[in-house]
Amino acid sequence: MKQWIEKNGLIALTLVVGLSFMLFGNVFKFPSSKEVPQERAETVFRQTDEEKKLKQIADYEERYEQQLKEALEAIVGVGEVKVIVNVDATEQNVLEKNATVQKKRTMEEDKEGGKRQIEDVATDEKIVIVRKGDEEKPLILQTKKPEIRGVLVVAKGADQVQVKKWIVEAVTRTLNVPSHRVAVLPKK
Repeated sequence: MKQWIEKNGLIALTLVVGLSFMLFGNVFKFPSSKEVPQERAETVFRQTDEEKKLKQIADYEERYEQQLKEALEAIVGVGEVKVIVNVDATEQNVLEKNATVQKKRTMEEDKEGGKRQIEDVATDEKIVIVRKGDEEKPLILQTKKPEIRGVLVVAKGADQVQVKKWIVEAVTRTLNVPSHRVAVLPKK
């Protein structure tokens, strides 16, 4: 046996080293620059629902702010304007529903001659689903813009009473916001 090991020792050593490379090769494997592990790719590119909602809110706020800024700067007596709009939530979809209402009326009479009427109402609502090919989506009746919590306008010229009234009126009518949710301050 000793002679065999001495004779074939180099072959045996090569076999052991080769097998160890094959067995432990995947453990020490580093991803190439083209290859991104699936877990990491999902966490990098996946946006949570909360992040999407926050982005939608920020988009609405930016659009409102830009439109108001342009409109307010066009008013006589108003100079440079800074607008901040605070939106409550994202837009809401109003879905179509099939409603089934069942009414059941029961007349009861007791031994002493008393009468009573019992009415039982059961309502069952189901969202209407529309199929397009392999996709199923709910039927959307309308999409409502988000509610506005408040508006801050800082403008040159807002220290004049008439200009301030015009700014408040423009904001309240444009965004359908009550005047107590609109703050107009003069800019230094």
